[in-house]
Amino acid sequence: MFWQTTNHRIDLSRPLVMGIVNTTPDSFSDGGKFADARAAADHCRRLIDEGADILDIGGESSRPGADPVPLEQERTRVMPVLEAALVMGLPVSLDTTKPALMAQALALGVDIINDINALNAPGALDTIAAHPSCGVCLMHMQGDPKSMQQQANYADVVEQVSQMLSVRVDALRSRGVAVDRIVLDPGIGFGKTVDHNFELLRRQRELLVLGLPLLAGWSRKSSIGAVTGRDPADRLAGSVAAALAAVLNGASVVRVHDVAATVDALKVWRAAGLPAAAPQISP
Repeated sequence: MFWQTTNHRIDLSRPLVMGIVNTTPDSFSDGGKFADARAAADHCRRLIDEGADILDIGGESSRPGADPVPLEQERTRVMPVLEAALVMGLPVSLDTTKPALMAQALALGVDIINDINALNAPGALDTIAAHPSCGVCLMHMQGDPKSMQQQANYADVVEQVSQMLSVRVDALRSRGVAVDRIVLDPGIGFGKTVDHNFELLRRQRELLVLGLPLLAGWSRKSSIGAVTGRDPADRLAGSVAAALAAVLNGASVVRVHDVAATVDALKVWRAAGLPAAAPQISP
């Protein structure tokens, strides 16, 4: 199984680690630490040294209650970091919901668009479809970051997440986007309660019937805090445990802040011969 992107055909035969690079001053976990472009580029290098397989760079906080960031402000935050990261040798992902920024980043050579809004913004689908090979991650979110936690209502969270993601995949495929370019994210913490999030983790393999690789983003999330009683900076052990549980349940990529610890845990996991990401199922 592979993830086709702009510059890389990413082998998903083993679980991969996507390292988070936030250039925002208000991220729930590390806001302000890498708001300076030089500090963010240095952080990219550090994550590579720690064993990251993919870099994910974002300039707009998606924490619950966050206000949207104007396009020009987000562009100013991320473009210098993207330029620096693209010469470091790893696949580079841009975390954004804005089609204009997607287009500019893809023209620069960015590999992957990671969209928490699943390309629902006007023009987003067309932007991806117009590119010959970029990768894309479609995430499920109910509502938007400002209001999503007031809309966390589901009859069956796994079924409804699956249905929404299926609709977005069909929308991309109808525009000629090959399935090997698409990865899916159930959107842990995005318009979901603690119970919803852990139900998604327990039943995550049910999402594999969509026939596409899964990306899981549990790192330092509030659901880990709800279980452990820990603040975001102290959620390392819980985050690694959640990443391993996600891999056990079929995730091909885990998106994390703490790259070194997650990489080490996965090395031990593989040495023990424990099961990794599930094989792809044809949709």
